[in-house]
Amino acid sequence: MPNNESQKKRLRQSQARRLRNRQVRSEIRTRTKHLLATESREEATPALSELYRALDRATRRNIIKANTAARQKARAARHVGRLA
Repeated sequence: MPNNESQKKRLRQSQARRLRNRQVRSEIRTRTKHLLATESREEATPALSELYRALDRATRRNIIKANTAARQKARAARHVGRLA
């Protein structure tokens, strides 16, 4: 438990950031699932760009690491490339 005012404020800030970061990670997972559920390349292309956008934003805001975003983007692109 925080013992002074600055610790209490830091706890409030950490909790707010944690909630925001969880929302962003959840959005990335949701967009990935939408992409993997697509059947054709025409459906997958807009879903891929939405996923790229979410990953790039999360990377810019230091929610996920750059290599993690690059790995997820590569896997997503490989999936789209395999679609007919």
